[in-house]
Amino acid sequence: MRMRKKPWARPELESCNFFVIKPKGYKGKWREIFGNDNPIYLELGCGKGTFIAVHGSENPNINYIAIDIKDEVLGLAKRNIEKAYEEKNTVLDNIKLMAQEIGLINEMLSEEDLISRIYINFCNPWPKEKHKKRRLTHTRQLEQYKTFLKENGEIYFKTDDDELFEESLKYFKEATFEITYITYDLHKSDFEGNVETEHEKMFTEQGIKTKFLIAVKGN
Repeated sequence: MRMRKKPWARPELESCNFFVIKPKGYKGKWREIFGNDNPIYLELGCGKGTFIAVHGSENPNINYIAIDIKDEVLGLAKRNIEKAYEEKNTVLDNIKLMAQEIGLINEMLSEEDLISRIYINFCNPWPKEKHKKRRLTHTRQLEQYKTFLKENGEIYFKTDDDELFEESLKYFKEATFEITYITYDLHKSDFEGNVETEHEKMFTEQGIKTKFLIAVKGN
């Protein structure tokens, strides 16, 4: 369902001190932006921000970059992040939120940024054959991520879509990633520390299992 336009979103984002208006200008400089040497985690497609809000507010010693493309959803993410930090009475200084086309992610990140972990949560499955190269887990995308993902950096991938998950296993192999953890039913697995996204909660209520894997960057 297409989200209605929210006239307040862009002005509110531009007045927000953790929203980055021109992320391409910080390529290779993200550690300077955060002002420390803490690990940097990246969420591709942050949606309404509930996932990154929980992670960020519970892990002050990790820096987070959260991206999506629409002002409407980023405006909601901004509010949800602020709410989570207020509830925990935590200083909001370890998240940077921004609009960026994921297919052009290398325009804002480089090998100097040394990303430690990437989260890909319930991305568009693009089921038609002619559209599959748009998948965030497609081999050509994974090759892009490798340029800024540090040695032994990880990708955490969750989806409700069986075909996307199975075909993504092939993509990770083609891009020389090693699968170190895999489950076809995350909520009944032994994995600890899962944070549910909005889509995950919805699919779980419908009885749809969450597929999950951890892939580690290879050579």
